[in-house]
Amino acid sequence: MSTVSLTVVARMKAKPGKAIQLRQELEAIVAPSRKDAGCLNYDLHQSKEDPAQFLFHENWTSKAHLDAHLKQPHLQAFLAKANDLLAEPPQIGLWEKIG
Repeated sequence: MSTVSLTVVARMKAKPGKAIQLRQELEAIVAPSRKDAGCLNYDLHQSKEDPAQFLFHENWTSKAHLDAHLKQPHLQAFLAKANDLLAEPPQIGLWEKIG
C-alpha cells in the first residue's frame, strides 16, 4: 500500500541583523507544529553558506492538514512578526513524491 503525502519546502531569508531573532522565532514553532494533526515531519534547517537563510522541510498527510496547520495560533503569531524579520517574502513550494 502506498501513502501519498504532501511535501512543503519553505525558504526564508532574514533581514540584515535579524538572523538570530528569526531563528529563535522559527525554532519556537517547530515543536507545536510537529503536534499538529497530519504532520509527518517538520524540520528546520539553516544554511551553512548564508546563516540568514532558513529552510523548512515538511511532510503532511494531506493538503487539508496543511491548511489547518496554517491557521494554528502558533503559526499565526509567527506570521504577525514575519514582516519585521524577513528580507523578502517566503518562497514556498508544494511537492508530491512521484518516485
